Amino acid sequence: MQSILDGMLLAYIDEIGEPGAFVARDHAKFRTSPAFGYAGFVIPESSARLFAQDMAEMKRNVFASALQSVANPGQWERKGATIFHRNTRSKHPEQIRAFSRLVSLLVRRGGRLFYYADEKVPGTPKQVLINPADRETAAMRETLNRLSRHADTRNQNLLVLIDQINEKTRAERLPNMYGHILGRAAGFPEMSRIIEPPMHVDSVLSANIQFADWVAAAVTRAIDFQIFDDSEFGWIAAGSTGRAVRGHFTFESKLHLSQRSIADLHNDDIFATRRPIHPRVNGHSVGSGLDPAVIRRIKAAADKAQR
Repeated sequence: MQSILDGMLLAYIDEIGEPGAFVARDHAKFRTSPAFGYAGFVIPESSARLFAQDMAEMKRNVFASALQSVANPGQWERKGATIFHRNTRSKHPEQIRAFSRLVSLLVRRGGRLFYYADEKVPGTPKQVLINPADRETAAMRETLNRLSRHADTRNQNLLVLIDQINEKTRAERLPNMYGHILGRAAGFPEMSRIIEPPMHVDSVLSANIQFADWVAAAVTRAIDFQIFDDSEFGWIAAGSTGRAVRGHFTFESKLHLSQRSIADLHNDDIFATRRPIHPRVNGHSVGSGLDPAVIRRIKAAADKAQR
């Protein structure tokens, strides 16, 4: 008899950025991340354990010296923010090569990369009138919508796994996710592909969650490059990372832009070297894609907050 799990997809995701307000990178308080969402990868359940072994073996090879002083090497992890640090390319190129190799192995095992993120409306919490919990909920709902659509195109069911959070936050989120999946399924049958709300797994115990963290970090840096004209992460798009990921995102992957005069970015657009937010003519930037009134409001808010 065929297992009821045959043909199921597993999605491993982690957060892109953080959900707090954003004004500008040089703001004293609200400067952490211009977008929030989720990223990771989708893989057939039959390949999930094999890819976890790929990830574990890669860590043993690349971080052999660090693991020598660790009591439990199997539970050691290197965070994605460190893998994609501004100095990683020059100081630790082997980490970038390891990520690119793992993307290749993921694709070979039938997996695809995924992300969904909302660019934040720039402003202080009082100006934007949205709290972090609402931003998390909105991004998670859209993430589930898009993952379910991907699963439906594959005619497969889906289980979503995400990095562990504290019990209080988990208990607050779970009813919202149940309600969204069940409520939306009436009008959008693809939501029925998700068999349970997102399950939380400690990244220390899951090599696949750790790789989802690496993917989320790469996407975070790519978004930084797209949004900020003076970003330090141009090498993400121009280097081996950009070449490794292009063509390997789900069709449903998307960066939703806020109050801009250009279209949202889809699939591997965020890893493109040509940036629609900062078009150039003869090597010179010709704009940021933001409405002038929005630019004036952001500047006024930043000036007021700095006083």
